[in-house]
Amino acid sequence: MPGKNLRFLLLFLISILASGQSDSTALIAEITIDAYKKPTKFITSTKSVAISGSNFQNQNSPDRLLESINLLAGTRMEERSPGSYRLSVRGSTLRSPFGVRNIKVYLDDFILSDATGNTYLNLIDPELISKTEIYKGPESGDFGAVTGGTVLLKTSDSETKTLGVTAGSYGLFKENLNYSKNFVKHYLQVFQSYHTTDSYREQSAINRKSIFLKDRWNYLENHQLNLMFLFTDLHYETPGGLTFAQMQANRKQSRPATSALPGAKEQNAGIFNKTILAGISHQFPLAENLSHFLVVQGAYTDLRNPFITNYEKRFENNFALRTHLNFEKNTEQWFLQTRLGLETGFNKGIVKNYDNARGTPTNPQNFDEIKTNSEFVFLSQKADFKEKIFMEASLSLNSMKYDWQNLYPSLENGTMKFKDQWLPNFGISWLIKDGFSVRGKIGKGSSAPTSEEIRSSTQQINLELAPEYGWNKEIGIRKQFKNILFLEGNYFDFRLKDAIVSKQNENGQEYFVNAGGTVQKGFEVIAETKNFTFNSKILNQVKFWVSGSFYDFKFENYRKNNEVYSGNQITGTPSAMLQSVINMKFFNTISVDYSNFYTSKIYLNDANSVESEPSFVGNMVFRYPLNFEKIKLNFDLQIQNLYNTDYVLGYDINAFGGRYYNSAAFRNFNIGMAVNF
Repeated sequence: MPGKNLRFLLLFLISILASGQSDSTALIAEITIDAYKKPTKFITSTKSVAISGSNFQNQNSPDRLLESINLLAGTRMEERSPGSYRLSVRGSTLRSPFGVRNIKVYLDDFILSDATGNTYLNLIDPELISKTEIYKGPESGDFGAVTGGTVLLKTSDSETKTLGVTAGSYGLFKENLNYSKNFVKHYLQVFQSYHTTDSYREQSAINRKSIFLKDRWNYLENHQLNLMFLFTDLHYETPGGLTFAQMQANRKQSRPATSALPGAKEQNAGIFNKTILAGISHQFPLAENLSHFLVVQGAYTDLRNPFITNYEKRFENNFALRTHLNFEKNTEQWFLQTRLGLETGFNKGIVKNYDNARGTPTNPQNFDEIKTNSEFVFLSQKADFKEKIFMEASLSLNSMKYDWQNLYPSLENGTMKFKDQWLPNFGISWLIKDGFSVRGKIGKGSSAPTSEEIRSSTQQINLELAPEYGWNKEIGIRKQFKNILFLEGNYFDFRLKDAIVSKQNENGQEYFVNAGGTVQKGFEVIAETKNFTFNSKILNQVKFWVSGSFYDFKFENYRKNNEVYSGNQITGTPSAMLQSVINMKFFNTISVDYSNFYTSKIYLNDANSVESEPSFVGNMVFRYPLNFEKIKLNFDLQIQNLYNTDYVLGYDINAFGGRYYNSAAFRNFNIGMAVNF
């Protein structure tokens, strides 16, 4: 099936190039990336960046970001169950049994990741996001201590008045309201959404209510003040992993009880997360070539997690600040931009574990308080010479400290202060001629353990866990052919030391170890065409995209409990991923998007003794607009898992007892309507 479909897509592309006429839709090469207020054309950027614009956002099911992320080379989003996401950039889920770690995430001007390095990405409604920029590998100059990557989520800047409703398989219902308008010097956005579904497996329902407010005030020329408020009330159930035999017997079931432990349904396993995030940013000039930027924000999280062995309550207070001075100088021959800045974060978390009696907390088990301070100062220099040579050099000094105190059953305390890390980065891009560039990059990354790794679900403070760090080197080429076809290829070599790896004990509780090192070599490629128009009453437009990631990721110097894993393939990362999407328009009205996702086998444990089957999944989206005098109606029908593939969308790696499998839904549907006023 995969080979046949890929041959079809290649033949289809050739026929398009031979017969079509291109229109004015921009290729990715012509897009300007923000790079956190360092605007650059994609084709001249020194960075390895993947971009998901409106074309990709439309491929998502309205309740998740998964499809738009998975269409990009080098990135992978998993969904063990609705609401339980993992985000990987070049294999970074090695240390993430759940959630988003080792990846820094920003929302517009604001910092979504907390001071410990954890990110509740599932708080964000996917329909709030208009564009995603993913920076692959260390970008420590501007974004601090990470080794996986950095994600910039952008909300809309255009006026809209939209009410959307979606219903679908397994009790899916989604409603959202998006209102944004310019008022003299203000741009105001109000976004509200409600989402619920029973989902495919038992004990995997989700309910999410969210509201987002944004006010951008240009009170003077080049003076901008931004206010942001986000509140999300999220509850999703967690069905737990199955053994292969259990999945074969009933792939819809949740983790069943054993002679020693109750099951996920019996214990009402799930997550309750109520989070408030609010902040203010200010950008203003100080002199002719000098400006200042400042972000101040705070957040509070009330998280409750009934699990099979315990009931956890987590209360988190977060504070973050980011500030930098910017100097810019532009002449006919060159452009310089210098940035000197600081980003700091503070997190205070109180974690309380109780016995779990069918979803009700009873006897106390263990209470801890953990305070986290993390910060980095950075200096970055951007330079363009005659719009041919583009350079970026940066250096940051990163520090992190944990203060912990056991409140029950004993009174103990301590401090973990990791060694400060100097992290350099350097990149260069040469625009050989219009539409053709080559680039090179080298940089060091580091990532300290998060609070949920220091104090994992085993309820023990892990004093032996150390930060992981490593050097990344890569080269790339970007080529645009006659404003019709764009190609990009990247090769990277990343050597990680003290890699953090997740494990499970017999109770299904996660804990973490430093697993020696990894050698991660990979090649990533994308090909994109513009829209092509046809003089036909039936088929009017076609646009094509294909991307691929091909990896050779291996453990190095990895020994655990007298077992040697050096030379084994890294757990949880496929060696090959191919994805494509064809956008078509028929009868000058109906839009059809046809996407395919191929994933090679995945090793599910460090010993490489268990592996998954490759998967090939297809989706289709149909859109039909109706225009009236004052309103526009947009109808869409989505078919997920078009080929009815039996597959898993998120594995539990290194799972005790072989409980690796979280089966995904067979073919399912949703239908939506959006009213634009």
